[in-house]
Amino acid sequence: MTGSSSDVNTLLGILDLEPLEINLFRGRTLTPDGGRVFGGQVVAQALVAARRTVDADRVTHSLHGYFLLGGDPRVPIIFDVDRIRDGRSFTTRRVVAIQHGKAIFSMSVSFQVDEGGLAHQGVMPDVPKPEDLPDDTAWRERLLARFPGAAKRDWMALRPLEVKPTTLDPAYLGAPGARPSMWVRARGRLPDDLPTHQAVLAYASDLSLLQAALLPHGRSVFDRDLQVASLDHALWFHRSFRADEWLLYTQESPAAFGARGFCRGELYTQDGVLVASAAQEGLMRQVEPR
Repeated sequence: MTGSSSDVNTLLGILDLEPLEINLFRGRTLTPDGGRVFGGQVVAQALVAARRTVDADRVTHSLHGYFLLGGDPRVPIIFDVDRIRDGRSFTTRRVVAIQHGKAIFSMSVSFQVDEGGLAHQGVMPDVPKPEDLPDDTAWRERLLARFPGAAKRDWMALRPLEVKPTTLDPAYLGAPGARPSMWVRARGRLPDDLPTHQAVLAYASDLSLLQAALLPHGRSVFDRDLQVASLDHALWFHRSFRADEWLLYTQESPAAFGARGFCRGELYTQDGVLVASAAQEGLMRQVEPR
């Protein structure tokens, strides 16, 4: 696998929250020099905080969060966990992320004991395999050539993840009518416990989902006359998986209205097993060009 183990160690470091008190944790930011905290980082850290308060026999199956304020990368984030319910089969937690005395993110997380039951899934799209695609420096260079300001985006500096768009044109560059998809994995070996892999997938799930709502209009998150931001984020875990092995992240946008775009995503293993689904609504407001 390409990449340095230090990339993954850095990611694991920010996911290792500092306990301050019962139900209270502190997290730091991966890119402290960036303009704002990457949304996927806050989602992943909130999930870790909730997980720390739940019995080990319960598995995360869903999370639903709202981005309230942009995160300040210069200061730590405090995660306050509310133990809503501990049932016989399900456990519910509510997490509030706080900076400067204000809530910047709120999320509910649900956990379930392992159970059998009916099973079905959709079919993974037919796309090029990751080994047949160029490494992720290719799309970064092409993106920066067209949008020099992309270098300022917080997730452009994220090196713990290896990303390979299935085609270099539509996935990030705003080709109309495209349904973007990409292969993604951690750049190094992760521990074997499922909660770590779920946290890393939560981190990756916010990478480019909102772009799917801009593609039907031939627009991009880098357009200077658009104000683009995630409003909420939801994730459902269907099966166990490894986030240090390739996962195909397919994305689409069924609707956009009222300066908001709604997007959905699915994550498959290379064998075509659907392991998680995501949904997000984001702000797409037209503004005077900056």
